[in-house]
Amino acid sequence: MVIARRQFVAGALTLIGGAARAGSARAAPPERLAAIDWAMMDTALALGQVPVAACELRQFRARVAQPVLPQGVTDLGLRGSPNLELLQICRPDLILSSPFYSSIEAQLARIAPVEIEAFYYQPETPWTRCLAALPALAERLGDRAAGSVRADALAEQVAGAGQGLAARPLYLVEIGDARHLRVFGTDSLFGSVVQAMGLETAWDRPTQFSFAAPVPLQALAEREDAAIVICAPVPALARGALERSALWQALPAVRAGRVYQLSGLNAYGGPLAGADFALRLRAALGAL
Repeated sequence: MVIARRQFVAGALTLIGGAARAGSARAAPPERLAAIDWAMMDTALALGQVPVAACELRQFRARVAQPVLPQGVTDLGLRGSPNLELLQICRPDLILSSPFYSSIEAQLARIAPVEIEAFYYQPETPWTRCLAALPALAERLGDRAAGSVRADALAEQVAGAGQGLAARPLYLVEIGDARHLRVFGTDSLFGSVVQAMGLETAWDRPTQFSFAAPVPLQALAEREDAAIVICAPVPALARGALERSALWQALPAVRAGRVYQLSGLNAYGGPLAGADFALRLRAALGAL
């Protein structure tokens, strides 16, 4: 009877140990990431993690210069309606998303655990949230300290990019047509990076979803000392019309030659996109 009891206890301990090891294996850091959200994909790349799959890669590669996404990443289609069958075939351990895609969160969660970070969450700025996302995701991947180190390095890079630049207010815009444009506010990635650089955004009105649109062209005349930074390629039709536009030519920044064109940017990116914007902006404004 005693022997039987001992055998039972030993067997139970073996089962418990096996279950603990199995649980430990299940809790191992995820290795196969899939990204629905571009800012989360950017965050993973900042940590040296290349996702096995992500959304809208053809558009991303056509529009965004940095970060460079390696070939071989599976394109899942649109961010709002990714190909769920293809996503399942990719066998992700972790799916990276954001509140923008909460409508499909339950569908994603049936495939793999979902990590969500809110990059546009007041009162914090998008750049602050970008930096906070690095240690948060790194902790999920098993090394929070590495994420903190990366965040500190990028914060220092952005702050350093603003050193020595003239403190001139900046209109950050995308041109829609010859009469209208979008203006990025301080609640945008670009606007918050400008603040982190120690510079000033010229647009002080409320914005929604990080920008005000559409804004009439003459609104850029309100701050006569400001410069205009165009943060995306100008459509061909709008470019020709602006060259002929008396209203555009009359803007103080245009008359003074304080218009700067940037391209290859990601307005809804993560920490790498923010740092890339800071470096490109510094290069453009070096003559100010």
